[in-house]
Amino acid sequence: MEYLIIFGRSFFFYILIAVLYRLMGKREVGELSIMDLIVSIFIAQIASIAIENFKESIFRSIIPIAVLVFIQIISSRLQLKSSKAKEIIDGSSSVIISKGKINFDEMERQRYNIDDLLVQLRAQSVKSIEEVDYAILETSGKLSIFKKADDQNRLYPLPVIVDGKVQDDTLVAINKTTQWLEEQIRLEHASVEDIFYAFYKNKNLFIIKKENIS
Repeated sequence: MEYLIIFGRSFFFYILIAVLYRLMGKREVGELSIMDLIVSIFIAQIASIAIENFKESIFRSIIPIAVLVFIQIISSRLQLKSSKAKEIIDGSSSVIISKGKINFDEMERQRYNIDDLLVQLRAQSVKSIEEVDYAILETSGKLSIFKKADDQNRLYPLPVIVDGKVQDDTLVAINKTTQWLEEQIRLEHASVEDIFYAFYKNKNLFIIKKENIS
């Protein structure tokens, strides 16, 4: 009888967690934010305890799981509405390599050492740092790499404004100032707050206004 209860609870929590993760949104494992990871670990631990302690009421486990999911959903909504909230909760991406040069100050700030960098470069079949033009450490911990051989004219886009927030690291990487950015924005008869996304590509700034997003 005990084994049947354990089987039933295991099946129940499998279905429950699958449904809850659909509610929280689809994210690849490698793209999980810190908040997503914390919630995932807690849910797995609570479900494991609930399955083992089959003599206790199952609702004692459902309640904390529901609270965690609620917190995660509210957190995701806040991040969609506010770039500041997103930066506080998830942090921001960091330029680790710019124009082939390692940004050691940023690495120290992120507690990201040279061994971490080399491991992630090897994971993406990069043999040497000299092959890299730009490397950006994403909030998920994944390293986005742009090789020098990929595009000698740097045609790949670099985010300059994301949801009304200027990406200062990008301005430094492309050797541009805030004054230059403000002049470009004025040409579009807009302000920083009006811009949903702006990126720098092939020595040009491309702007997408919030009013154009429906």
